[in-house]
Amino acid sequence: MVAHTFYVDDVPIRVFKNSKDLGVRYPFNQPMKIYSSLWNGDDWATRGGLEKTDWSKAPFVAAYRGFHIDGCEASAEAKFCATQGMRWWDQKEFRDLDGLQYRRLQWVRQKYTIYNYCTDRKRYPAMPPECRRDRDV
Repeated sequence: MVAHTFYVDDVPIRVFKNSKDLGVRYPFNQPMKIYSSLWNGDDWATRGGLEKTDWSKAPFVAAYRGFHIDGCEASAEAKFCATQGMRWWDQKEFRDLDGLQYRRLQWVRQKYTIYNYCTDRKRYPAMPPECRRDRDV
C-alpha cells in the first residue's frame, strides 16, 4: 500500500495512506503542496471545547527552519515524475514504517493529537471506511 509520510525532525507525525479503493482521494498524478495556518478550532478541534486557546499568548507565529522536501518537480507537461521508482523514497524498505518509527508515531498521536476525525462520532456518526481498515483510532 502506498502512503505519504510526513516527518518533523525524523519523527513521523502523519501517515496518509492510499485508500483510493475505498473512494478516498489520493494524490497520484497531481502536485502536492504543504501549507500551514493558525486558526481557532475551540468549538470542534479541541475535544468538544475542553482544550481552550490561551489568547493571552497571542500573537501566534509559526516559522520553518531547515525545511526540506524530497520529491520530484511538478510539471504541467509530465503526468509522472521521470524518476518514479528510482528515488530512495520509492524503494521497498521505505513503503512502511519500521518498529521504531511506528512507536514514535504512536507517541506523537498519544501526546499531541487533540482531534482525530476517525473518532468524531458527532460529525461522522459512521466511522469512515479508511479508519476502520487502518484501525487508525
